[in-house]
Amino acid sequence: MGDSTKPSAKKVLVSGCFDLLHAGHVRFFETAAAYGDLYVCLGADDNIVDLKKHAPHFTQEERQYMVGALATVHQARIAGGRGYLDYEPDLDEIRPDFFVVNEDGDRPEKRELAEKYGVNYVVLPRTPREGLPVRSSTAIKEKSLDQPPFRLCLAGGWIDQPWVSGFHRGSAVTVQMMPDRPFMKRAGLATSTRDIWSRVWHTGIMKDDHLELARLLFGYENPPGSAYVSGSQDAIGLTHPGVNRLEYDGDHWPDAITTDQRPETGAWLQDHLVLVPMWERHDGYDPLSKQRLAADAVRRLGQAGDNCWQAIQERDLAGLGDALTNTHNAWREILPLTTSPEIDDFLNGFNAKGSGRITSGCGGGYMILATELDPAQVHADAFRPTLRFGG
Repeated sequence: MGDSTKPSAKKVLVSGCFDLLHAGHVRFFETAAAYGDLYVCLGADDNIVDLKKHAPHFTQEERQYMVGALATVHQARIAGGRGYLDYEPDLDEIRPDFFVVNEDGDRPEKRELAEKYGVNYVVLPRTPREGLPVRSSTAIKEKSLDQPPFRLCLAGGWIDQPWVSGFHRGSAVTVQMMPDRPFMKRAGLATSTRDIWSRVWHTGIMKDDHLELARLLFGYENPPGSAYVSGSQDAIGLTHPGVNRLEYDGDHWPDAITTDQRPETGAWLQDHLVLVPMWERHDGYDPLSKQRLAADAVRRLGQAGDNCWQAIQERDLAGLGDALTNTHNAWREILPLTTSPEIDDFLNGFNAKGSGRITSGCGGGYMILATELDPAQVHADAFRPTLRFGG
């Protein structure tokens, strides 16, 4: 929180999500703070979900901390109201001399609210700091959309191989993850399939026909005569937004695909998943060189996928955690080299911080933890994945 140094002691209020904090925001705060002590009202997480139909990238606590740490900000607070004018209770309490918006945020209802409370309404042009480019959250989000997403497999992994589901049917559950940070290459995030898609991504090929695009990627990655056929959940998980249940019964392609793209599902899932970096799987790693396939173990693997889907639908955190852990345990039974004592020790070290966990891929990658805790409470390097629901 910045110190008050202005002799006039005027008060200035600004509001917004300030989710993807960037140089444009900082410049806006600097300019607004020239009018007096700057109070920043940030939209609450649940209000952002209601208005924008998606969860913010950073929690309200994280956003409040980052904005409040800026020297130009006198106070950062979570807006106390709801809806588009969620800052009205704060405006009534603070009684600022100025309410400042940028030119993109100028709206008649904001002007009317300022007039109602006798507050000077100031509209600032979007002017970057000298030598820096113009930045906006919308442009940053569009840039992150201008490349293929990643795929997280939450439960039931390996059931998409016919030599596995041939023992017993079952489900895999996938969810799309936005490419909003650098991710490990060898971490079980469908990166090889994603690399194929990247070659044609900018042509726009079949972006709107998710199923046909998945079939194209699957066929391209697995030409006739392939010694090892990559599972179809990679291609489907990459091309289908939201969370997906893929039901397999002895074939490469699922018998059924059920997709949930509801914003409320995405918000709940994003609020209860945390990723912790582990390590990339090493070169030459072969999880298939040792196999102990058996119908009962495969049944438990497939059931973990079914249970994961049900837990997400019911917003059952304990059930979600069990599905993650049970998938990892089933891997250990049927393909012992998918894990190791080192991996298990790492995962077990977080048992008290969540309801269940799994690795993003065989041999390492990221730990996926089902938890109510904020990432900082889990591990210094932990983060929430930005999930893609809709589109």
